[in-house]
Amino acid sequence: MNKTMTTMLVFGAGMAAYNIAQRNNMMSARNMKKIQKKVKRAIF
Repeated sequence: MNKTMTTMLVFGAGMAAYNIAQRNNMMSARNMKKIQKKVKRAIF
């Protein structure tokens, strides 16, 4: 239970950071894809 909660919190924080970065155009699309892969690997 605790593990799923932390996973969801980390995922939520990651999604928020992703959205902010996208809005601010801080990162290129290529970097975004790289980060998405890292996030998926970290979760699954």
